[in-house]
Amino acid sequence: MDPVSALGYAAAACTTLSFLPQVVRTLRTRDTSGISLWMYLLFCIGVALWLAYGIARADAPIVVANLVTLGLASAVLALKARGDARPRRRPGSTHGQT
Repeated sequence: MDPVSALGYAAAACTTLSFLPQVVRTLRTRDTSGISLWMYLLFCIGVALWLAYGIARADAPIVVANLVTLGLASAVLALKARGDARPRRRPGSTHGQT
């Protein structure tokens, strides 16, 4: 692998992996109350455009990074858009029960 591609893959790994903890937390808790629907929608569109750009330029680091990021961000966006994202109740909570 040439040094420029290695640099691209390193950058792609850092930016994609930095996004992972938030995605994992959101999928575990299903709590999207602090997430903006419009932000995630625009983010997914931007990532999709970067993916198209990477494909058009045949730039593997851009394609790989944006393909993975689009999958992760789309999962969070789907939860937010469906409105299914509700915080889990704490054990022993009687909220809503009589």
